[in-house]
Amino acid sequence: MYSFIRPNQYVVLRLQSDALKVVLLAPNTNIPLGKYGSFPANQIIGRPFYLTFEILDRPDEIKDGHVLRIVPATELHTESLITEGSEEVDGMIEDTDLTEDGDVPIRSHPETGDDTPCQKLTLAEIETLKKQATGAGKEIIAKLLESHTALGQKTAFSLAKYTLRKRKKFLRRFTVLPMDVSLLTEWILEEKDAPRILELRDELVGLIGCWGNVHHCGRTTMEEAVDSKPNGRYLIVDDTGGFVVAAMAERMGLLFPDEEDDNVQADPDGQLSSSPREDGPAMDEDEYNPASQVEPPPNGKEPTRRRLRLKPMSASENTLTLIHAHPQPNLSMLKYFSFNPDRPTNAHPLHTHLKSLSWLQLVDPSADSIYANEPPSVPDSVLSSWKPGKRSMYFRKRNRWQRVRGVVDETRAGGFDGLIVASLMEPTTILKHTVPLLAGSASVVVYSPTIDPLVELVDFYSTARRTAYIATKREWEEQQSHQSPVEARASQAERELLFPVDPTLLLGPSLQTSRVRPWQVLPGRTHPLMTGRGGAEGYVFHATRVLPSSDRITARGNSTRKRRKINETDTGPGTGTSTPVG
Repeated sequence: MYSFIRPNQYVVLRLQSDALKVVLLAPNTNIPLGKYGSFPANQIIGRPFYLTFEILDRPDEIKDGHVLRIVPATELHTESLITEGSEEVDGMIEDTDLTEDGDVPIRSHPETGDDTPCQKLTLAEIETLKKQATGAGKEIIAKLLESHTALGQKTAFSLAKYTLRKRKKFLRRFTVLPMDVSLLTEWILEEKDAPRILELRDELVGLIGCWGNVHHCGRTTMEEAVDSKPNGRYLIVDDTGGFVVAAMAERMGLLFPDEEDDNVQADPDGQLSSSPREDGPAMDEDEYNPASQVEPPPNGKEPTRRRLRLKPMSASENTLTLIHAHPQPNLSMLKYFSFNPDRPTNAHPLHTHLKSLSWLQLVDPSADSIYANEPPSVPDSVLSSWKPGKRSMYFRKRNRWQRVRGVVDETRAGGFDGLIVASLMEPTTILKHTVPLLAGSASVVVYSPTIDPLVELVDFYSTARRTAYIATKREWEEQQSHQSPVEARASQAERELLFPVDPTLLLGPSLQTSRVRPWQVLPGRTHPLMTGRGGAEGYVFHATRVLPSSDRITARGNSTRKRRKINETDTGPGTGTSTPVG
């Protein structure tokens, strides 16, 4: 993640009302904030994150065209103490007489409510103040507090809440935050279309990543962390527009490009702009052909050295393989993290570590037109006689076929370390083709907004279903030798109807959920916040991949206790001795 704000980057602005606004910081543009005003994007580019800015409106306060003022931490800390009613501020906490039981008495002031005419200013006067007042909204707040007739009758907590409500409404401030998965989740759930990401909350995203055992090695070497499998390969089925891919890539250290790989330079006017690290235009790997590199230009000048990009989808470890149902994967959410699937940059890790293939290519590769139709190989002698445009098209087709064939063959070979599913498709139809591709002890995680599909999935992998599957499997295998092909297909269809998935491939199926509920904690007034969001609860299915034995196993109980042999010798009537043997 970047340590300071870059041009052409998505950032999150947290407004004074706690609302989030996602903006693209294009140089030489103005960023509108609705009723809070607007500001030039150039005035925050190059600054660190987590700074709070105040939009100035007084002409005497604006210097050199800068309409933003950085609010110092001391001012923010003082205002937060006053707003929260801290004991560090004199006069904000009043002495309270306890009851006989030692409890804090509940006080009620109905005359200070909103329905009573305590505010002298009318709505028209407040609107006039908005147009005339300056000081970034501070003057309006001060006049509202002065004109409130019942302000002295409020308790310290009630006064703090009233002040905070007015500050959120009129104070023109914002804080610049770096874009991450947690903020993107909050923004989509509160401000945008929550069903677009299947109403995934932040705690559910963390639960999916933990049960899926998605992690990365960081800077450690393979010799230091061999047992933890730091460079895993994960299979993903994502119908959230790439949101789950972004969440898993963040845990694997693949979501943000390295800061040293991106150079930001300033032009003569002082504006920041990004530039490539090497001279010459960047050339995509699909457009590369060796003949055009060797052949000199007609004017006899030395050809320009073009920078070659790494081959896309070329990483062999620490990878994410996405299975999609369309000709192209839907990864629109990745644009907020500086990754464009249509034109990926060489500096972004997802360029080489994110792979994709369709369901058709996975289930029946021979039916896919790209995989099955190999472009004819042309010798170099013929390529040298072609025009540059024709050669580029030839190499583009060859590279595309090699990339698709490599990803499909690698995926069908299996050996993945985990499976993450977040889709509205039937879970059994997904696990039927993806679970056999997992390695032993791999984790399987399936998310669904509702519980019904996952309850059915738990039943399909239950112990009773597994026992019945093993018993009937032997009977079907014995019957197949005496059946015709038509009867065998009918028997296979009947078997798939009873057992849509192989229950012997997964062990320990479990179903769980998690929801964080904010509470108000006050003496005598502790309760959940009534402004909490509803929506789908969301459930997570988890199981572990096992490799069933092909041989028949018969388990018998063996006593661990050795039996002692007793040799009894009668020495007379009514008497006897016993001697242990061995």
